Amino acid sequence: MREKLKDAYITAVLHCAPPGNKPARIELDRCQDYLIRELHLLTRVQAVLALGKIAFDEFLKTAIQIGWITHRRGIRFRHGARYRLGKSESSPLPILFTSYHPSQQNTQTGRLTESMFDNVLSAIRKELSSRV
Repeated sequence: MREKLKDAYITAVLHCAPPGNKPARIELDRCQDYLIRELHLLTRVQAVLALGKIAFDEFLKTAIQIGWITHRRGIRFRHGARYRLGKSESSPLPILFTSYHPSQQNTQTGRLTESMFDNVLSAIRKELSSRV
């Protein structure tokens, strides 16, 4: 059974398909302004799902740049992780969730299975429902 995430917004840190599916630093830097604008517009965002290490690293870089966090000590990428960006349960900052990127390479090799991905989405759904 497939469930939906209500009031969720999905975006990418890169807004173009890079050659060889490997984004260059300059491409990521050029797209960072889009992410900054999106985060400023989404004033009620409660959860962020970083799909892959590139998205994870770029989100944290942007979170530091816009003043959401001051450092990333202790925040490391691993599938299924959950990080509170604010200092308290009532912080208005979103919770950062992580998943392997659902690329063909990751799904066909079994690095990311459907149940693994569903578990991350369920954790987000549970977090959002507890905040209502």
